[in-house]
Amino acid sequence: MFFQYDTLIPQTYPQLVSVTDEHVGTRLDQFLAGELGDVSRARVQQLVDEGKVTVNGKPAKASLRLKGTETVELLGPVELPPLKAFAEDIPLDVVYEDDDLAVVNKAAGMIVHASTGSSEDPRNRGTLVNALLHRFKKLSKGGDELRPGIVHRLDRDTSGLLIVAKTDKSHRKLAEQFSKRTIDKRYVALVHGWPKQESGTVNAPIGRDRGNRARMSTRGDEARDAVSHFKLLEKIDSRYGKFALVEVKIETGRTHQIRVHMASINHPVVGDTLYGASAVLSAMTRARQRFGHSVSTKAEAKKAAIRKKKGGESSTLELGRNFLHSSSVRFKHPRSGQELEFSAPLPGELRQFLDAIRDEE
Repeated sequence: MFFQYDTLIPQTYPQLVSVTDEHVGTRLDQFLAGELGDVSRARVQQLVDEGKVTVNGKPAKASLRLKGTETVELLGPVELPPLKAFAEDIPLDVVYEDDDLAVVNKAAGMIVHASTGSSEDPRNRGTLVNALLHRFKKLSKGGDELRPGIVHRLDRDTSGLLIVAKTDKSHRKLAEQFSKRTIDKRYVALVHGWPKQESGTVNAPIGRDRGNRARMSTRGDEARDAVSHFKLLEKIDSRYGKFALVEVKIETGRTHQIRVHMASINHPVVGDTLYGASAVLSAMTRARQRFGHSVSTKAEAKKAAIRKKKGGESSTLELGRNFLHSSSVRFKHPRSGQELEFSAPLPGELRQFLDAIRDEE
């Protein structure tokens, strides 16, 4: 089942929008987004690109700075493409919902949205957007035709809380809070090694890695500012190595931000093979930490085999995902302004993995 966007601009045309002295120096797209209320800046830019906004009778660019004496006229509605995402009956853990928004607890392994609109492509099935469309029927159009309702994202292998917009107005208001960095988002991560300090800040721009385009890097192309604050929750010293359970608060929301920042200070997230962590934790790794690299791999492997044969403890431990969970979020309701705060405990597989490591201390 496919969904079609509704029209976003009032139906009476042409429509005049008043410009006054208070708008001097304001960009045209910013001015229209403010005057039209429920219309996002992205939709205004589409309207301008389609030639349906004139200033003093002539087509204008979205970046035009107003002088306060212009006549701005809307000639018609945005011609939006059909929504390419489709609904699927997939269970959702909905933490909160009202007429304006929802907060969901996303499971690891679920992609937030598809990369193309084809329902025949198996990669585009099972996404969060598919599940949201089935559950809520109508979402905001503030994203594009593949991302209705999506104000921010979580990586595929990251679990936890995610805010979803149901209306265009709530989408715009929530996006403003993200842009102004007033939304408090916190994560829990298990990382390799022990940070030298109980708390710290990583302030390093993030861009696309020059050597591997699937990765991001603090030395990447077109890097954008990124700030992460971490706080040590627990130190763990196990037969698989030293680990730290940390809480991370992010000011910005760059792609792979926590994963990149923690790896940049030599504490990659457990299970994150893209940024240097091992897929499997091994007791041999711990032996090398204690006795140096002179430890014989064959000798350790032989000892591990003997332990298994005698019914002893396994020498390896595997998680199968990144140990990263969006644990809490605090923000203002886009309609009422009331402060909302939600939290989500670690999912079962992370709790079990953590218990397994703690048992080996």
